[in-house]
Amino acid sequence: MRREAQEKGAHLQHELALPLDAHIEESLVESDGDTHGTHETIAADRALVLTDFDPPAISAGERFLRMAYRMGIPGSTLAQPFRRPARTRLLATVESPLAGERAAGMALRAGHFYVHGVKAPIAQVDFGPTAKLSPPFERTVHGFTWLRDLQACAPREQCTQVAERVVTSWLKVNPKPAKGPAWKVEHAGLRLLGWLVHAPLIMSGKDKALRQDVIASLEETARWLDRNVTRAPERMGELAGWCAITAAGLLLSDGKPRRLFGEAGLARTLGELVGDDGGVLSRSPLAQIQAIELLVELSACYRAAKRDIPEAIQAVLQLLVPPLLALTHGDGGLGSWQGGAAVPASRLAALIEASGVRARPLREPRGWGYQSIAAKPAVLQVDASPPPLARHARHGCASTLAFEFSYGDHRLIVNCGGAAMAGGQVPIRIEQGLRATAAHSTLTLGDANSTAVLLDGKLGSGVGEVEIEMRTVTLKNGSARRLEASHDGYAQRFGLLHKRILILRDDGSELRGEDVLVPSGRKGKRGKVSYAIRFHLGRHVEATLGEGGRSASLVLPDGSFWQFVTGEPGLEIEESMWVDGNGRPHPVQQLVIQGLASRGGGNFSWLLKRMG
Repeated sequence: MRREAQEKGAHLQHELALPLDAHIEESLVESDGDTHGTHETIAADRALVLTDFDPPAISAGERFLRMAYRMGIPGSTLAQPFRRPARTRLLATVESPLAGERAAGMALRAGHFYVHGVKAPIAQVDFGPTAKLSPPFERTVHGFTWLRDLQACAPREQCTQVAERVVTSWLKVNPKPAKGPAWKVEHAGLRLLGWLVHAPLIMSGKDKALRQDVIASLEETARWLDRNVTRAPERMGELAGWCAITAAGLLLSDGKPRRLFGEAGLARTLGELVGDDGGVLSRSPLAQIQAIELLVELSACYRAAKRDIPEAIQAVLQLLVPPLLALTHGDGGLGSWQGGAAVPASRLAALIEASGVRARPLREPRGWGYQSIAAKPAVLQVDASPPPLARHARHGCASTLAFEFSYGDHRLIVNCGGAAMAGGQVPIRIEQGLRATAAHSTLTLGDANSTAVLLDGKLGSGVGEVEIEMRTVTLKNGSARRLEASHDGYAQRFGLLHKRILILRDDGSELRGEDVLVPSGRKGKRGKVSYAIRFHLGRHVEATLGEGGRSASLVLPDGSFWQFVTGEPGLEIEESMWVDGNGRPHPVQQLVIQGLASRGGGNFSWLLKRMG
C-alpha cells in the first residue's frame, strides 16, 4: 500500500514538478467565483481594539465608600465607622466548577509537586524569597494553583493534611510581604484567590493556630494587593490581582469598600486586556484560558456571597470563549500559538462547561488575528495578524503567516509550541528558540526572525503591518477558500515582503500554497539571501523523502497517505520538536524547503494532497 502511494506520489510529482507554479497560477486565474471576499490591512498599533466595560451601577454613598477606600481609609472604618473593627473571618464557602488535574493531585498526596511532567519533592522545595525556581514552578508553588489539583484527586478529608503541610512551610519563610517571586502581583493574586476558593482544604484541620495564621495572611495579602496591584508588569497579572481583591471584598468581613474598589479596577483592567472581538492582547490561547479561569472562580465567589455577578464579568466571559473555540482542530484540542501548546479537548471542554458559556467559534477575528478555515474534516489555522505589542506580549512569538493543518483527528502540520511551559520537561534554555520564526510553519529569511524575540517573553521590532484577503474561489472540479496575506517583517533588513497564498479545497483533501517574496521598494536590491520554508509535522506523522528531492510521502497513524510536492529542488527532512498540552516535548520531523532567493523577489510553490 505504501509502495502504491509512492507511485501515485511520483505521478503527482511528474504532473506538478515542471508547471507547479503555473498550475497554481492557473487555478487562481480560473477561480472565477469571488464570494464573501474581504481585504484588510492590519497594523500593529490597531491590531487589538480595546473594549470598555463599566463597573456595576452603585449609589452615591457607595461611590463615596469606593473613593475613600482608594484614598487609604481602612475598610473596617468605612463599613462600621462607630464600632471597633471586627475580627477578620471568612463569610462563606466557595464551590468552584473548575476541575483540577487529578494526576497532579495524586502526586501531591504522594509528596511531590507535579508541573508539566516534572516531579519535585515537597520536602526539597525552597519556598523562600531567594529560591530559584523555574517560572512554571514559581507560579504553581507561590500562586498555590496546585490546590485545585489536590481538590480534584480525592475527598477533602484525605487531602487536608497535605495542604496544611505546604501552607505551613510556605508561611514559615514568607511571614510578611517582601521582595521575591511570592510577591509578584500575579502570584499574590492567584494565592489569595486560591486560598479563598479552597479555604476548607487549608483551614478545616485541627490546627487552630494555622487557621489564624492563614486568616491573617489573607487580610495582609489583600491589603498589599490594594496598594500594589497596578504595579503588575502586564495586564494578565493585574487581572489576577483585581480578581483576588474583589473576592476578598466578597468573602472577608467588612469587605464592602474593598469589593467596590475591586470591581472598578477589574472593569478597567478587563477593558485594557480584551479586544473588541474577545481576544486578549497577548494573543495567547493559554492566557485566554487563564483569564477565563480567573473569572469563573470569581463568579463562584459571587455565588457563595449570594450576590449577583456583575454584567461586565458575564459579558467578558461571553467574549472570551468564541475566539478560543476558533482555534480548535478536528481532535477538539487547541493549536500551538504564542507560547501555548496543544491543550487537549477534554481540558478545553471542562473549562467551557465551567464557564457556563454556550457559544460558537469566532468567525471574523479582527484583533485576535487567527484565521481558521474549516473544510470538514480538515481545519486550517493561520496567524494573519502582527504579533502582540511588546507591552502586551506574554510569551510572544514571531509567528506571522505560520499555519497549522489537521485532517480529522490527525495534525499534519503544526508549530513547535510550548514556550510558556519552559521550565518543566521543556528546558528553559530553548524557550527563546520555541518563540522564534523557525519554530513555526512559515518562511524565514537569512535565518532571522520576522519579529525580534527578546527576553522575558517580549518582542521587538519587525512585523508592523499585515495585509490579508480572504475569498471563496471556484475551481474546475470544485470550490475552495483562498487566503492571501503578506507582512513587512523582513522589509527593513532584506528589502523584501513575504506574501503567502493558501488554497484549501472544500473537501479538505488538498492544500496548495505559494510563498512569494516581493521587493518592498520600487527597485529590488541586488544579491541573494538564504531562505527556508518549514513545515513541522504532527506527532506520529512519518515522512519519507521522494526521489529527486522535490516530494515527500507522509504516513498518518491511521495508515492514510499524503503527498507533499514542491517546485523547488531543496526539500529536506530534518528533526524537530512538538510540545503537547501537558508540557511534554516529543521528537517529530519537519519538511524544509531551503536555498538562496534573489533580493529582487521570487516565488516558491508547494502542494499537500491526500492520496486515495
